[in-house]
Amino acid sequence: MAEFKIPLGKPVFDEEMKEAAISALQNERFVHGESVFKFEEEFAKYCGARYAVSTSSGTCALQFSLLALGVGQGDQVVTTPFSFVATANVALHVNASPVFADVDLKTFNIDPRAIREKITEKTKAIVPVHLYGYPADMHSIQEIAEERGLYVIEDACQAHGSEYFGVKAGSIGDVGCFSFYPSKNMTVCGDGGMVVTDNEEVAKKVAKLRDCGRVSHYEHDMIGFTARLNTVSAAIGRVQLRRLDEWNRKRREHAEYYCHLLSALDGVLLPPGSSPGIQPVYHLYVIRTTVRDGLKAWLEKNGVQSGVHYPIPIHLQPFYRELFGYNRGDYPNSESLSDAVLSIPMFPDLKREEIEYVSDRIAVFFSEE
Repeated sequence: MAEFKIPLGKPVFDEEMKEAAISALQNERFVHGESVFKFEEEFAKYCGARYAVSTSSGTCALQFSLLALGVGQGDQVVTTPFSFVATANVALHVNASPVFADVDLKTFNIDPRAIREKITEKTKAIVPVHLYGYPADMHSIQEIAEERGLYVIEDACQAHGSEYFGVKAGSIGDVGCFSFYPSKNMTVCGDGGMVVTDNEEVAKKVAKLRDCGRVSHYEHDMIGFTARLNTVSAAIGRVQLRRLDEWNRKRREHAEYYCHLLSALDGVLLPPGSSPGIQPVYHLYVIRTTVRDGLKAWLEKNGVQSGVHYPIPIHLQPFYRELFGYNRGDYPNSESLSDAVLSIPMFPDLKREEIEYVSDRIAVFFSEE
């Protein structure tokens, strides 16, 4: 693997996290240890929700949320085609059908106007994604859901700590789902997920689903899964959660500096920033350009790692084309973003001079175009 002077991201694992992990290994049960339940309590409080239930991944969090809300065979779930594939896969996992609504080019997020066009009598839920840590238009989405009697499951897997009119992302809809994969704003140094909700029945169902459908040690009253978050991961997550607000503050500072340095460049579109009521957390800092692939190669030649999130919209993934017959042109906004987006380095410990170097390399590229 190539070595980069400036990586795209840099997960944090320090001495405090190491000590928390070792303490959990030495003093707690490996599965369902005390740290798991403390992490859940602390994460619920952080989000402003009544309940939080941990899972082994963000994908499981989404899947179990659908199951707990009764979404299943014959139901439709409206979501975005411009996200990681798991967002739509979870509908298939519960024998429902994902239905795509195109995105708003300004925010990268699902367009409420497109949602309205996709709702049928079979629609049971809407799954908006707060992509790259920028909150979706939840006021409009909630309004649609209330009018039509639909559930809203927030895919907040990239939005830990982002705020929408004073409310944390993930605690606005019926359920919110988070991922703690190593690339996220906070991690458990492996796979992990969390469901947050104010609905006690949903929380109890998710807790059973992640633990084999268990009522007691050897009694099971539903078909469940083995998808628990392990104790060591939870112990690390508790430390990371305490750091999250400070890390997000740094990400916003980095984003502002990128914007200052790149805003005058022709040929580069910058991501949406903070606005009244909207506080993003920049899981990724994503620019857009029609010469994306050339810029990516140039940056890597100059020691700067970049990424494309995501080069293939979900509806054009081979399996979705085969199963549903999707073609290019079906969701033009998502397709145009997939052709143009480029993620450049963004992580809390990114140095000011590194931001200047990345921005300078981008400027040089366009001066020579």
